[in-house]
Amino acid sequence: MTRGTDVHAADSHEMIRVHGARVNNLKDVSVEIPKRRLTVFTGVSGSGKSSLVFGTIAAESQRLINETYSAFVQGFMPTLARPEVDVLDGLTTAIIVDQQRLGADPRSTVGTATDANAMLRILFSRLAVPHIGPPGAYAFNVASVQASGAIKVEKGARRAEKVTFSRTGGMCPRCEGRGAVTDIDLTQLYDDTKSLREGALTIPGYSVDGWYGRIYTGCGFFDPDKPIARFTKRELHDLLYKEPTKIKVEGVNLTYEGLIPKIQKSFLAKDVDSLQPHVRAFVERAVTFTVCPDCAGTRLSEGARTSTIDGVSIADACAMQITDLAEWVRGLDDPSVAPLLTALGHSLDSFVEIGLGYLSLDRPSGTLSGGEAQRVKMIRHLGSSLTDVTYVFDEPTTGLHPHDIQRMNGLLLRLRDKGNTVLVVEHKPETIAIADHVVDLGPGAGTGGGAVCFEGTVEGLRASDTVTGRHLDDRASLKKTVREPTGALEIRGADANNLRGVDVDIPLGVLVAVTGVAGSGKSSLVHGSVPEGEGVVSVDQGAIKGSRRSNPATYTGLLDPIRKAFAKANGVKPALFSANSEGACPTCNGVGVVYTDLAMMAGVATTCEECEGRRFQAAVLEYRLGGRDISEVLAMPVSEAEAFFAEGEARIPAAHRILTRLSDVGLGYLTLGQPLTTLSGGERQRLKLATHMGDKGGIYVLDEPTAGLHLADVQQLLGLLDRLVDSGKSVIVVEHHQAVMAHADWIIDLGPGAGHDGGRVVFEGTPADLITHGSTLTGRHLGEYVGE
Repeated sequence: MTRGTDVHAADSHEMIRVHGARVNNLKDVSVEIPKRRLTVFTGVSGSGKSSLVFGTIAAESQRLINETYSAFVQGFMPTLARPEVDVLDGLTTAIIVDQQRLGADPRSTVGTATDANAMLRILFSRLAVPHIGPPGAYAFNVASVQASGAIKVEKGARRAEKVTFSRTGGMCPRCEGRGAVTDIDLTQLYDDTKSLREGALTIPGYSVDGWYGRIYTGCGFFDPDKPIARFTKRELHDLLYKEPTKIKVEGVNLTYEGLIPKIQKSFLAKDVDSLQPHVRAFVERAVTFTVCPDCAGTRLSEGARTSTIDGVSIADACAMQITDLAEWVRGLDDPSVAPLLTALGHSLDSFVEIGLGYLSLDRPSGTLSGGEAQRVKMIRHLGSSLTDVTYVFDEPTTGLHPHDIQRMNGLLLRLRDKGNTVLVVEHKPETIAIADHVVDLGPGAGTGGGAVCFEGTVEGLRASDTVTGRHLDDRASLKKTVREPTGALEIRGADANNLRGVDVDIPLGVLVAVTGVAGSGKSSLVHGSVPEGEGVVSVDQGAIKGSRRSNPATYTGLLDPIRKAFAKANGVKPALFSANSEGACPTCNGVGVVYTDLAMMAGVATTCEECEGRRFQAAVLEYRLGGRDISEVLAMPVSEAEAFFAEGEARIPAAHRILTRLSDVGLGYLTLGQPLTTLSGGERQRLKLATHMGDKGGIYVLDEPTAGLHLADVQQLLGLLDRLVDSGKSVIVVEHHQAVMAHADWIIDLGPGAGHDGGRVVFEGTPADLITHGSTLTGRHLGEYVGE
């Protein structure tokens, strides 16, 4: 055997091979994905793209990496189940860059989520005057502490010496680095006419029967049968502010703590948006957040605020728009920190390059949109020295103006050219066009999908007769006539975030598209100026708060009329038909699967043997409605259930109305009992839209409703928006998709750039006028799209 011509054995692993994948709706899928190439996965929403890329390839890579850690470390890590697949080989380390929102911690900012803040702190600790200490002295999440004690010192003989330790941190002592102080309305915590035993506490989770209720009634610091209004000053102080104290309740050793510190630790230490809906409602009712008067919202101690480089403090630097901060850093010239300045400059330039130059480092990370969060995560990887890694992206063009998509494409190609495998789940034709390899899944959604329809090049996809192939070159045309507005919503002097005193009239009774590059001020205008409240229904892309017990039937309220109909038909109570209540299978508690934690090995979810995954007790499944039991109803897709509840014995008008709305928003393929945790971002938004369509609102505000929608589904969405407008509603859409722009009756274009280069209205008028006008970025891209 001659070595010259033969391929080395180590170079023969050029493919990621998947055989027999059956995760979620995948039907024995087998694909071979080339390494060190850019592969795009296409297909209608719900066709199985995420199940293949995230649920199979990325999940198995992650699981195998976790297994390399010691058993001790694995005990602290989430246990991952092995995906249902026959063969998976050729995997490399997978780095998932998804659209999950960044940390919900109130102290997490854009600067702390990247390396920029850490480098800036080192820079200030070296160059700022007056010198106040090491980098931690400029960190708003490091508190200043002082401690004294004795240490043993050996100087000839051993003796104890008293010493004092101190650490200088940059945290503002008043707001503890949060930038805001809270004021709690005591009347929302308890009803002072009642005693604790009578249920005086009105805080979620603090019922008399619950643990907290038992702690407060049994602690012995006050009489649980006396109304709170008659408490002495001492008793009221103990109820509200008492520091942690060891107590014994019902023979159990516990720690007692006053209500206010308890609420601050359990509710206010988290991002308000990440709380469960009823807890969030309580916090919004009981707590007012005001800017900290000591640090003016900068989160920093006085020392950190007054230590400056050329008159600029670290608070000023973090508040600058990143494009300006990059300029300022380039203007610094000090040989002692030259490598640091270079690295910081590169990091800030990455923000600009990726289209996030309009952010500032002090922006709370929880306020970023899904697309912005994904691009912030990308910054960590752009400067990485790793190669031969698999990068997995979930619709990286979400929230990007057509102008910015070219830039994103360039970054994806750069990652590939460094020798990495790049896997992208995507719907936008502009990104599909740059793929080296395309895998198209379908042909339909849900049970109608889960098969590979096409594998090959972009040209091959275009020529194929798949749904994606047929719609790849779809271009919406301008409407011949536009609707006449029935009124106008006047906005005057809007100045939220980067808006510059914007005056604009949003026409009512028509479809209005608000456009502009990412960061131009679209969301600030729509969400900051259109008054929330009566008649306004706002549907954003925020995650639906729900556990693996929640599903479309529980979220939309569909299950209530179904439960009542089952109860009435069988003469029993409705609670039997809830998997979260009396009817639940006792073995799996109504979840349908049993989660087994195998300590040092990956945890396994197995179908419950008692109920065979049906979630209900056997006795409950004997009750029927229209020939079906409750588990069979929950296993139905929306489209089938819509027909089932329309007529005959199972006719339930209330349920049928909700199901019709779910079909209208393109979710006919979802099963009623599918856990919400398995839905994509686009599916979640459309589920919210379906829920809100029954509201009495007259104005609908939608934030990029095309996110996660296949080209073929965009037409259906446009039809739905038309029906909403024709029924007398006003629809305002923040959107980047040219098909929606072309279909709108009126366009408000913001810009001309992002951040402080945006915030102005650069065009108002019909789509046809925008193309004729043609001087804005949106106008140019829309003109190219419709071919004019």
